[in-house]
Amino acid sequence: MEFTINENSSEAIYRQIAFQVKLLIANGKLKVGDKIPSVRSLSKTLSVSTLSIQRAYMELQKEGIIKGIDGKGSFVAEGVSKSSLKDGLLRGVEDEVNRSIKTAKQNGVELAEFLELVKVSWNENS
Repeated sequence: MEFTINENSSEAIYRQIAFQVKLLIANGKLKVGDKIPSVRSLSKTLSVSTLSIQRAYMELQKEGIIKGIDGKGSFVAEGVSKSSLKDGLLRGVEDEVNRSIKTAKQNGVELAEFLELVKVSWNENS
């Protein structure tokens, strides 16, 4: 299970982590009952504060996506729907794309230029 953090992002670290857990579930890489990394181990792997990981996990628990079991860790909760997570993630991507399109239009970027930027960014982040 691979997590990455973009320290230059305006998105808070805990939100990046929560998003990635949702993405792993939506893409079937994490399934109901699967254990997710402990707060300490993920904190060490990503070199981020345990508070950021704890906050991400608390948010995921509030949403019913993960379940913490004392002394055992955190697991993907029962009843989590891959398709509803995927739909939610796609809506978030659509919102980001719409914001980018608006910014591009306001700055006189042509569609062909915008699409080329998307292609380059897509390939750089593969």
